[in-house]
Amino acid sequence: MSPLALVSVSDKQNIIPFCKELVEKFNYKILSSGGTAKYLSEAKIPVTKVADFTNSPEILGGRVKTLHPKIHGGILANRADEEHKKDIEANDLQLIDLVVVNLYPFKKTVERGSKWEDAIENIDIGGPSMIRSAAKNHKDVSILVDPSQYQEFLEERIKGRLSETYKAKLAFEAFQHTADYDSAISNWICKERDLQSSKYIESYPLIRTLRYGENPHQKAFWYGSSNIGWNSAEQLQGKELSYNNLLDLEAALSTVLEFGYEEKDLIKANNCASIILKHNNPCGASISNSPSQAFLNALECDSVSAFGGIVAFNSNVDSETAIKLKDIFLECVVAPSYDKEALDILNIKKNLRILRLSKDKLPKKNQTSTKSIMGGLLVQDTDDCAEESESWISVTKKNPSNQTNLDLNFAWKICKHVKSNAIVIAKDRKTIGIGAGQMNRVGAAKIALKTAGKLCFDAVLASDGFLPFADTVELANEYGIKAIIQPGGSLRDQESIDMCNLKGISMVFTQKRHFLH
Repeated sequence: MSPLALVSVSDKQNIIPFCKELVEKFNYKILSSGGTAKYLSEAKIPVTKVADFTNSPEILGGRVKTLHPKIHGGILANRADEEHKKDIEANDLQLIDLVVVNLYPFKKTVERGSKWEDAIENIDIGGPSMIRSAAKNHKDVSILVDPSQYQEFLEERIKGRLSETYKAKLAFEAFQHTADYDSAISNWICKERDLQSSKYIESYPLIRTLRYGENPHQKAFWYGSSNIGWNSAEQLQGKELSYNNLLDLEAALSTVLEFGYEEKDLIKANNCASIILKHNNPCGASISNSPSQAFLNALECDSVSAFGGIVAFNSNVDSETAIKLKDIFLECVVAPSYDKEALDILNIKKNLRILRLSKDKLPKKNQTSTKSIMGGLLVQDTDDCAEESESWISVTKKNPSNQTNLDLNFAWKICKHVKSNAIVIAKDRKTIGIGAGQMNRVGAAKIALKTAGKLCFDAVLASDGFLPFADTVELANEYGIKAIIQPGGSLRDQESIDMCNLKGISMVFTQKRHFLH
């Protein structure tokens, strides 16, 4: 008896040549429903409609098509079970040997911003049911859920009997497919109806197996969305991205996004930003009237640490900027766009990874961030809240000038992206010293102030957390700092305020903390 294949696909890529092979080479009979049956018939492939097979019409506007005992009985029947054999004969069931199903495009539907009702209609019911039935009974039934599996199936079929290992692999991929589908639906409902989830469910496809992780002895894998973020960035040249590259690119881009991205008037507004990052910490940052000047200013902050770093821009990279970039060893450059001449100049550095990430490929705001811990995950909102300088308060006798406020604002935004304890020294909207990841705040201040040296005179200092003692203020005064910005909120705030008043330093409280661990 000819084997029976049930084919019902939303994504019809390669389904016609695949079914032709099934019929002509392996003598399969094709059973299909709805649009798939029509599509195959128009291609002159012999097909039996599900409604004719079950003697039951499609009802409820197509919501019920394959939910029938003759379909699921034919899929789920255990060929070796005597009781099942009796049921097969008593109910006149035909055994289904192959199920080829992929699902309504729910993800694409909600990504387009469809209405609630339209999204609901794109929740597949019959498809997941058939997939799960076939995957459960994979010892007797093969299940294909993706066009990429078709060729391998045909090759395995040519070999003769399909191995249990191969069919188990197909079942594994099928259950992953339905799990991914269900997670997308549940997360969408949670978001649309503003519900609090009792379970954290996310599903990401494997993008790439990386060469290694943070160190060569660690395996690493990159999972993620296919149409947003780093997987949608165009890599224009250079070696394959590494685990550490991706971590640093994420940190660099999140910092440069503080100053706008890909807007046409960035140059006119003197808001071209450049961030140089090393080991997940900015080692130089600047805003200027051109990307080349912004990069040079950022490089001046710590040219030693910049060696082998990552550079991010918020505006187009031109040839003048490319000339500056090629004079230092860098791992990666990311920007919204590049002039052709700039790419030609950078092409001499074959290993330099150049990425173009347009604004429309950036994730929406209010994403969550996760960190793994033993036996679980920590999940929080990303720290991307808009900074309202109007809510800042000056707490000293001396108020900062308008120009000083520009530097305070700049330093505060950079400080947000430096590992705690973090201190940033800035002047003329460029960093001149950064102290990162120290166990005490005055230690971070010493590193930042020493790096800046004499340039500290008339500069500003930003601290990501409050100053619990006056020692940081005293140290800042020795280097000539004129203004300090910090969250405030310490029980000993007054000590720092009094020291600022004594030394003639202005101090601003943001009333918002930005720890980064």
